[in-house]
Amino acid sequence: QVQLVESGGGLVQPGGSLRLSCAASGSFVGTTPMGWYRQAPGKQRDLVATITSEGLTNYADAVKGRFTIDRDNAKITVYLQMNSLKPEDTAVYYCYLHNLGKDYWGQGTQVTVSS
Repeated sequence: QVQLVESGGGLVQPGGSLRLSCAASGSFVGTTPMGWYRQAPGKQRDLVATITSEGLTNYADAVKGRFTIDRDNAKITVYLQMNSLKPEDTAVYYCYLHNLGKDYWGQGTQVTVSS
């Protein structure tokens, strides 16, 4: 059974930083691309950043230069370092993992950027 557990969300002031973590457990075969999406109230879930098993990354334009995604393959864990946070970054952040044609999602962690 695959499980993704996120941590690291919270309340931060504009300009602050947070680091999200997502640890995956279960049995996987082959590559496991991972990443982060976010969903603000009343809006659709949008891509934030992705990373392949080989470490290739992709970012949404809104977070380029401020967010960094990385991973620890031995721990099957993906991280999202978020710097220079803005109020518009406020959302529930979801991690995902893709393996053998299936997408697995975490439960989500709330990030609130407010003074």
